Amino acid sequence: MIRWNRPTVSAIWATLLLLLWHFPSAFAAQSPKVAVLAYHRFDPEKAGPTTVETRVFEAQLVWLAAHQYRVVPLRSLVEALHDPNRTLEARAVVISVDDGHRSVYTEMFPVIRRYHVPVTLFIYPSAISNASYALTWPQLQEMQASGLVDIESHTYWHPNFRKERKRRTPADFRTFVAFQLDHSKEILERKLGTSVTTLAWPYGIYDSELEQAAAQAGYKAAFAYAGGLAYSGCDLFAVPRIPVSNADQGPRLAALLAQVHAGKTRKP
Repeated sequence: MIRWNRPTVSAIWATLLLLLWHFPSAFAAQSPKVAVLAYHRFDPEKAGPTTVETRVFEAQLVWLAAHQYRVVPLRSLVEALHDPNRTLEARAVVISVDDGHRSVYTEMFPVIRRYHVPVTLFIYPSAISNASYALTWPQLQEMQASGLVDIESHTYWHPNFRKERKRRTPADFRTFVAFQLDHSKEILERKLGTSVTTLAWPYGIYDSELEQAAAQAGYKAAFAYAGGLAYSGCDLFAVPRIPVSNADQGPRLAALLAQVHAGKTRKP
């Protein structure tokens, strides 16, 4: 009997994953209809409401590739949503991670480098290099330099726009929203030397006024938190995403994706 040690098995899966993602001959081009997966934190041992264990995240990537899903950059999806003539592979998936917790660097980044998977981080820059739980600017720069990580906006300090609207005058609220959208974009672009064009709504809160403000601030698209698949013709400033939990493994991950393909949504 052949006994496989854990590093050998991991290396075999990594090789298979690279082959599936870089030679997707089985994938036919189609109009975009994409699962945008939403994560927050990663931990080597403990899961939580918005925390996925590192080994589970790796297993989810392996499962996606083994079932002919291909992870594509979020920017490719946004380009396709803006251009009806643009096509994406069938069964395309986008991976997004909100907030900017340090575990993105210590836990997630080694995994996506191993499997060469593109990821988009939605960052609120007020915490970066300030909060103890947060990433640092050098860590963000290193991840961006890998070519695997795009960094986009999650407003400046992750406010609850519903609460802020209740406690402010209409004019003050508009000024506050503009600051959150503009300042985040400006800081990220200055610190990272990149163009920030997309936004994830904090707490998934958005409405027509907020969407208009995002467009005026120069964003090309904004992402909600709960919903189904992103598709051609969807609201570009409320593109659906699918929250992923530690429980979404194997059959449960299959069931989750089957539900959203069937038009059902998952609430956060």
